[in-house]
Amino acid sequence: MTSGSAHTSAHTSNHTGAGGAPAGGVLAADAAACASRSHEVQQLAARVAACADHTDAALADLVRVELRGWQSPAGRAYRTAVSLQAASLRRSRAALQEAAAAVLRHAQNVAFSPGRPGP
Repeated sequence: MTSGSAHTSAHTSNHTGAGGAPAGGVLAADAAACASRSHEVQQLAARVAACADHTDAALADLVRVELRGWQSPAGRAYRTAVSLQAASLRRSRAALQEAAAAVLRHAQNVAFSPGRPGP
């Protein structure tokens, strides 16, 4: 068998699958689509994680304000309000971190799912 005939037989065996559809082409197209979707979802996970990082920076700023030793009633009231905002921001940061992890898990699932069959 020559290399030309080997190429022809390989090409013929991958040319059609069940129902006359291109066997290798559909699988390759599905894999490429899954990889593309997975990459997009991974980018989304990275953006969500970046939001959590920005939240950390804002939280650090609030903590610096909380640590100031204002003794006046207005200063104490302001620190109390900042403390409440910091607590809310901590909860938000935790939710963002959980969301980033969930989106990353979804990206991994998308990478291995062939997608939905067409109509």
